[in-house]
Amino acid sequence: MIDLTIDTSKVRKHLADFIRTQVTQAGFSKVLVGLSGGLDSSLACYLAVDAVGVQNVVGLRMPYRTSSTESLNHAQLVIDALGVPSMTIDISPIADGLIDRFPEMDAKRRGNIMARSRMIVLYDQSAALGGLVSGTGNKTEILLGYSTMWGDSACAFNPLGNLYKTQVRQLARAMGVPEPILAKPPSADLWAGQTDEGELGFTYAEVDQLLFMLEDQHASIEACVQAGFAEPFVKAVVKRIERNLFKRSLPPIASLP
Repeated sequence: MIDLTIDTSKVRKHLADFIRTQVTQAGFSKVLVGLSGGLDSSLACYLAVDAVGVQNVVGLRMPYRTSSTESLNHAQLVIDALGVPSMTIDISPIADGLIDRFPEMDAKRRGNIMARSRMIVLYDQSAALGGLVSGTGNKTEILLGYSTMWGDSACAFNPLGNLYKTQVRQLARAMGVPEPILAKPPSADLWAGQTDEGELGFTYAEVDQLLFMLEDQHASIEACVQAGFAEPFVKAVVKRIERNLFKRSLPPIASLP
């Protein structure tokens, strides 16, 4: 078993310093966080308050008409616990303009439109309030491509991008993120009953161990199998990492002849 334990005090200070530096270097003073009611965005909000102070953090709840009441309530738990200024902006009118145009659209397309609609709102409020948009994606999601380009992956900076999901949970617990958020299954809340692990086909606890070997220890597929991971699982994860590399790279710019 690989030990993914982090020094939460050290990491907390380091990430707060990182956020503060990003904000001040860009000439801003505020941070905007899209609060989904999930673990990652909750932790990002707590870190932002550490970095720039509660009065300089704005939490935005951006529900779609099918969003669960629980997600809204959990986002409100963070707003109330920290005392950050907040706004609630329903994205349904934005998203439905396109969704209604294509009634045959599947759940993945609808979810991508919702994610990009939320980023429209965040960047509009960034311009209105003079704040930078904080990223909320963790290292596990980034490596697996479990995000929407120009949607939830879009941000001015990302404090969580080098923390695996299990490490996000450690830091969130240490910082006092409300227990209902810590305890619930991770979900993008794109449709009723949707969970991250259900979609991925494996648990974060499983894949974080494997990703650490592959990415941090640069282990081969053979070494991972020898360490006890099932070969089909290892190959599927490696394939997913390779297939989603484009999401982690800037768009290629053609050179001139």
